[in-house]
Amino acid sequence: MRKRSRTVALTILGAAAFTVAGCREEQVEAQAFPDLASCQAAASDGGLVTATECSQAFAEAEALHVEAAPRYDSLAVCEEQHGAGNCGSEEQQVSNGGSGGIFMPLLAGYLIGSMLGRAGGGMAASQPMYRNATGGFTNASGTTNFGSNAGRAQMGAQSFTRPAATAGRAPMTSATAASRGGFGSAGAARGGFGG
Repeated sequence: MRKRSRTVALTILGAAAFTVAGCREEQVEAQAFPDLASCQAAASDGGLVTATECSQAFAEAEALHVEAAPRYDSLAVCEEQHGAGNCGSEEQQVSNGGSGGIFMPLLAGYLIGSMLGRAGGGMAASQPMYRNATGGFTNASGTTNFGSNAGRAQMGAQSFTRPAATAGRAPMTSATAASRGGFGSAGAARGGFGG
């Protein structure tokens, strides 16, 4: 009876360890760049991605910016969330002529990554980066904050989660931005670039 109990206990312990290991978030080798030129310069020095991947990731980040950047009903509300001088009208930033009465943060860089442990690597979705009110940077969904828009680190794959589309939806007011804890609030996860 005693031998059987020990076998059952070891089986349960082994299953629990496997379950915990399976719950760990997939890691992404990520690199942030303030602009396309800095990515291409890093690519020529044997960086994380090639020059072609830099161009593709930058185009994806720009498209995601147009589709899902946070939108505000006034310049003042946008600047409360992203800092003075870091916002512009939707009309200025969207090529198909958005509204001059809706404001969005300016694109302040982009984040790209390669999934670790995947055969042959593999690109993760790129993300636009924005300034936050504290002088750092945040990803498109505002879930991860960074101290810089340049650098390389491993991070959880959630930093690359595609944010909900905001184009065509009602912009945030001061009250709605406050009720959500602000875009890129201090409670968000901290990233590895100077953060």
